[in-house]
Amino acid sequence: MTTARWNGRTIAESDRTVLVEGNHYFPADSVQVEFLGPSATTTHCPWKGAASYYTLRVAGAENPDAAWYYPDPKPEAAHLAGMVAFWRGVEITH
Repeated sequence: MTTARWNGRTIAESDRTVLVEGNHYFPADSVQVEFLGPSATTTHCPWKGAASYYTLRVAGAENPDAAWYYPDPKPEAAHLAGMVAFWRGVEITH
């Protein structure tokens, strides 16, 4: 089981993560959506496509752009559709 934790809370937990470039992508249905807030940030990966971000909000603290996903990944990254990854201090254990 792979777990994403931040600020003392479990953000996501799954045995179906996908490891890409050192990042665990969690199925969206394994993520605690109550901890996700909107973000206007977007970035672009040459082979995965345009990424969108979430701000984590846990126990009164915010971690801007700490989660990302590909709403419409390129064909090479189609397996990441519906997946969410984390960084910026989010602890990933498995």
